[in-house]
Amino acid sequence: MKNKSVTILMAEDSPSDAELARQAFKNGKLLNELIIVKDGVETMAYLRKEGQYADAVRPDVILLDLNMPRKDGREVLTEIKGDPDLKVIPVVVLTTSEDEQDVLRSYQLQASCYITKPVEFEKFIEVARSIKQFYFNIVTLPPNSDR
Repeated sequence: MKNKSVTILMAEDSPSDAELARQAFKNGKLLNELIIVKDGVETMAYLRKEGQYADAVRPDVILLDLNMPRKDGREVLTEIKGDPDLKVIPVVVLTTSEDEQDVLRSYQLQASCYITKPVEFEKFIEVARSIKQFYFNIVTLPPNSDR
């Protein structure tokens, strides 16, 4: 995966959290593109290449907030894992919720991992860097059919 372009789709309704993620993923030697959508409806439109997303590149990893307007992350995760073409994409639940039921339900819905989003800037940057390090330097991701 090193020196390869990597696409990250982030479903995040908080503009400040989205900007923090953008800054965290921008730093480093990895070539990556961070696409941010603001809710679950946009997430599924992007993944299904609908409307304005007709030319969307399939993401290598999805960062998914649980608490979003219109369609929440639980519904999005259910749809992704129920779709034979999308279910192989790793989904990292990145949310403020520490609720045990949210954690359990996310894993039952086949999330790759569950990370509670820290509120402090430096800790958030550290989490984003750890995700990047793990998924793009350590893990072998499934082949991306868009490339």
